[in-house]
Amino acid sequence: MESIFVGNLAFRASNNAVRELFEKYGEVHAVRLMTDRVTRKPRGFGFVEMNHRDAMKAINALHGEDFQGRELKVNIANERKPREEMHTANS
Repeated sequence: MESIFVGNLAFRASNNAVRELFEKYGEVHAVRLMTDRVTRKPRGFGFVEMNHRDAMKAINALHGEDFQGRELKVNIANERKPREEMHTANS
């Protein structure tokens, strides 16, 4: 399973619209569009979960493509370190 980073999303993009876009390339297991913790407004990026082969097809097809008036940034998501590790590393 691969987690795909999807950046530069239009703020009006919905989970369903992103799911439909990625389903052209294979089965989508999950879509998470990120929102601001305080305002709950969209942050313009999210993550899509797909199997590895389908993820590679989607990344190759969608990176740099226009979606709802914005040029998508699509790539394999970097694994995020836990906050405690990040704090220690930056000390």
